[in-house]
Amino acid sequence: MDAVLDAIAREREPFALATVVSAWSSAPRESGARMLVRSDGSVVGSVSGGCVEGDVHALAGEVLADGAPRLVRYGVSDEVAGAVGLTCGGTIEVLVQRVEPGDGSAPAGDAGAAAVALTAFAAAVTAGRATALATVVDGAEGAVTRQGAVLSVDDVGRATGATGSVRLDAALAADAAAVLETGRTAELTYGVDGSRQGVGIRVLVDVVAPPPRLIVAGVTDFAAAVVSMGRFLGFEVTLCDARSAFATRARFPDAHEVVIDWPHRYLAGELAAGRVDARTVVLVLTHDPKFDEPLLEVALGADLGFVGAMGSRRTHADRLDRLRERGLGEHALARLHSPVGLDLAGRSPRETAVSIMSHVVATRAGGSGRPLAELSGPIHRDAGAGGYPAPPA
Repeated sequence: MDAVLDAIAREREPFALATVVSAWSSAPRESGARMLVRSDGSVVGSVSGGCVEGDVHALAGEVLADGAPRLVRYGVSDEVAGAVGLTCGGTIEVLVQRVEPGDGSAPAGDAGAAAVALTAFAAAVTAGRATALATVVDGAEGAVTRQGAVLSVDDVGRATGATGSVRLDAALAADAAAVLETGRTAELTYGVDGSRQGVGIRVLVDVVAPPPRLIVAGVTDFAAAVVSMGRFLGFEVTLCDARSAFATRARFPDAHEVVIDWPHRYLAGELAAGRVDARTVVLVLTHDPKFDEPLLEVALGADLGFVGAMGSRRTHADRLDRLRERGLGEHALARLHSPVGLDLAGRSPRETAVSIMSHVVATRAGGSGRPLAELSGPIHRDAGAGGYPAPPA
């Protein structure tokens, strides 16, 4: 669980919560990054990776003292932020608000009411459920909605919290649920009266989804390295192989789960149970047709995020022929990334794991896999929706 959300769920005294609500250019943290500051000055989390932490920390102390939210912008061109500008370039906008843990009896939009929504948000994340947190970033004069008001919306559309405007609450509950479906954090605007057509009220809808799954088939040293790299990258990793003598916890300590079963049978069961989705990655590293091909037949027939297989180019060509004999069409075969990995010229299991998982990351984010020095334009791209491109038609 995110350390800040864990702290939010546990805090019993007032604290200041700083949230990145907007980021441009080469800013080091994306929208939704948080830092919690307690009354004793202790800190959990980060909003900039170090660039502006000191100034935000001082601002948090002021917010804790007077209770008034602050919205501040930092960047290389920000004269006010001068000494704390982002040395790496870019600009971030940070909302700092006071939160008072309580029983939810505080008025809508109050710092105490915000704690209820934040706690519900943290609880949903802890339970591994997709959830969205709508935070009022800025409000126009005359609006009944308080800056810093929070509404949490879970994956079944249940809303917790209130902004002070019944109309805005209703609109946000529906809109946050729609944003949650995209898997992508977004900023929405509303009128002073909460109307969707108006302007003046800015709302950050921060989306947190359960970690994507990585299913690795095979019990080689390469598989062990991929398992470790996948866990490091934040995947929920399952190692699956039918050979119990090799598929052991001792050999794969970084796997969240070690399953002894035929991989194609295991994946079919996970599909039937709805435990894999369009973000799931399946990597076939067995080097054995009797394992590889039944698994690929199942994986390529499903709507998975990434399906990759190790092997030489000749192995890949032969494998495609046999998969065609099994009845797979060209559209399904186009989903297969093989030989899997980017050209890094590495040979060791760890180097190969870097190559394979770099391929997964690049495909997911739409990266080219080329050196940054050979490219032009922004280094940091807009955060994607966490999805993968569709296969060719």
